[in-house]
Amino acid sequence: MSLGAWARIAALLLPAAAFAIALRAGLFDALSILREYDTNRDVFDAALGGHLRLVIGSLIPALAIGLPLGWACFAGSRARLVILPALNLLQTTPSIAMFGLLMVPLGALSRAVPALRDWGVGGIGAAPAIVALALYALLPIVANTYAGLAGVPETMRDAGRGMGMSRARLLARVELPLAAPVILTGIRIVVVQNIGLAAVAALIGGGGFGTLVFRGMGQAAMDLVLLGTVPIVAMAILASLLFDVGIELTRRGGAR
Repeated sequence: MSLGAWARIAALLLPAAAFAIALRAGLFDALSILREYDTNRDVFDAALGGHLRLVIGSLIPALAIGLPLGWACFAGSRARLVILPALNLLQTTPSIAMFGLLMVPLGALSRAVPALRDWGVGGIGAAPAIVALALYALLPIVANTYAGLAGVPETMRDAGRGMGMSRARLLARVELPLAAPVILTGIRIVVVQNIGLAAVAALIGGGGFGTLVFRGMGQAAMDLVLLGTVPIVAMAILASLLFDVGIELTRRGGAR
């Protein structure tokens, strides 16, 4: 692991460890936000779990759809001319409007297929939020997958073909490892973006830290608002730092 990667890990872990020690020692007990946390501990824990479910639950289908679409954009100019403009248009839709638009078809689907309700699919709740977040995640993943594959030197492909690699083997052994830093950059954008956007999901019953934020706004309780916003900021910073380390490691691995 490089010095730069270790420096990023240290920049993440050392302040977190110092804060945890000070917190454990009771140095911050007088802070009103911590008193608010003690009062709403169960709500906070549920919000944390809900927020993680929204982010991870939207990332998985976005990767499953976005990576093949990115490859399709690289493999054919016609696909690129259709897919990228469509995803750009999708990205311009306001998040609250996207959530609202998805409530109707998902609600109708749950009524038509009652078994889906057991899986949590409905017009209200986490389902429309996860679908919306997955749709927002597609453009960065598709665009960066295309850019990463397009940036692979043609000489590397020629070397792989010269070794008798099939198209699939060339993709897996040569193109994807070299494109990995760019692809991971797109995934980092998605994760940080969806950590923030997931807060809006509380407006349609999706849960997450937005529940605390909007409850605090409704009660004019700034401590409750901070109890929801501070973890969102912390999660975004943590995710960004971890992806920075992963990107650097894959870049150095690809260089070798």
